[in-house]
Amino acid sequence: MKGDRYIRQTSLKDFGPEKQKMLLKAKVLVVGAGGLGIPVLQYLKAMGVGELGLVEQDVIELSNLQRQVIYGEADVGKSKLETAAAKLREMNSETTVQTHDTFLTRSNALEILSGYDLIVDASDNFATRYLINDACVILDKPFVSGAIHGFEGQVSVFNYQEGPTYRCLFPSPPQPGSIQDCNVHGVLGVIPGIIGTLQAMEVVKVITKLTGILKGKLMIYNGIDQSIRHISFPTVKANKTRKNLEPRYEAEFCGHVPSIGVDQLHKELRENPENTFLVDVRNREEFNLNGLEEAVHIPLEALKSAFADIPQDKTVYFICQSGKRSLVAARYLMESRNGDSVFSVEGGIEAWERQFGILG
Repeated sequence: MKGDRYIRQTSLKDFGPEKQKMLLKAKVLVVGAGGLGIPVLQYLKAMGVGELGLVEQDVIELSNLQRQVIYGEADVGKSKLETAAAKLREMNSETTVQTHDTFLTRSNALEILSGYDLIVDASDNFATRYLINDACVILDKPFVSGAIHGFEGQVSVFNYQEGPTYRCLFPSPPQPGSIQDCNVHGVLGVIPGIIGTLQAMEVVKVITKLTGILKGKLMIYNGIDQSIRHISFPTVKANKTRKNLEPRYEAEFCGHVPSIGVDQLHKELRENPENTFLVDVRNREEFNLNGLEEAVHIPLEALKSAFADIPQDKTVYFICQSGKRSLVAARYLMESRNGDSVFSVEGGIEAWERQFGILG
């Protein structure tokens, strides 16, 4: 370690240089770079966790800035993964950041999680939480869970030293739509910052083997009266054994986004234009540079307020520069319309130009 970067920690009684070395050797994966993931990543990076992994494929929206404080106005429309990773690397050059440019799925979860000592669930949907839990049970890895709702949040540590799993507390996912997420219900900006910071604390405790880890305990924080309460829950042995990941995570709970290639889009535009509605969700500068003439321009950050302008009697295709923002856009519309004919264009304008030539 260079200089006195960590001296406020290493001089702390009951922590010291030995526990700092434990942080430096640790590999921690954070799933999600949103309201919860950002404080986890910032504090773990600053405190000297040796390797941070980040799983994310979303893009930054204006509405994110109220709580995802690593991003600024100039970052709207950019990749969360690339933006967060760049800013984290600036914070501390002595440790590393590994990026996984994907959403966590059944097909990649075991491979990605296997490279880390500890997993942090900073996701915003039940499908990912159950997927992380089940993958951690198979791989025998602990994970720190956080969730927020309105003015409240909760934190726990699952699958740690023979302790309970997430399914021991919540055996089955809720029915889709039965619990509103923060996009619908709302969340006070500071709440994910508080809960994410508490998650970071649990990560540090697990890595350095400090006492008081929230194993078999759910901590519930209420921001209105600043109260904290703990609920204890037991291990259910049946939930500690799992051999395979189930095929239902994305299909049943995630709202899997169907995609098409540029060849198929080209065919639809040529043969079925009256039933095709193409939306370019890039920013104005990108669209003016090389937008398809058949496309309507609605930037991603304005999409939700423009749903009424998207016809319900046509098949809707979303396109962006590389296929990332269009996935997010398609997912938003699918959630709003309960799975109408909505598709993301794989590879975006970049794939179109490779196949059919440069636009503009």
